[in-house]
Amino acid sequence: MTRKSLILLASAGSAALLLAALAFQYLGGLAPCALCLWQRWPHAAAVALGLLGAAAPSAGVAALGALAAGTSGGLGIYHTGVERGWWEGPATCSTGGSLAGLSGADLLSTEGTVDIVRCTEVAWQMWGLSMASWNALLSFALAAVWLAALRARTA
Repeated sequence: MTRKSLILLASAGSAALLLAALAFQYLGGLAPCALCLWQRWPHAAAVALGLLGAAAPSAGVAALGALAAGTSGGLGIYHTGVERGWWEGPATCSTGGSLAGLSGADLLSTEGTVDIVRCTEVAWQMWGLSMASWNALLSFALAAVWLAALRARTA
């Protein structure tokens, strides 16, 4: 395969993962936690890099795409560890009923409640793997495609 086709394939994979996350959120009613949202940003960057790579399929674009996909995979591993209690997650989504992160205005607000989605709770799983785990596996697979694009000799 050519570098350009591999870049487009990897970028399409990231686009598919983003669309799946949005479908779970907006069609399935599963609100994302902070770590879920963090995992989406590298995929958005990979999609943008894919658009750039369609016009100019350079080794630099492929390297940045691999970095983006690998970053999302690493965040997925981190999130999986938080879900399974292997390590602590960020205080913004892993703590119990603490008021430490709320401002005075938040505490006095009457505009409704803010639902905090906890990073420690698995909202959905398949075959024993959470969405974070699936994202990690698929992101690392996409990183391998990006690396194949980096090694491809033809543009």
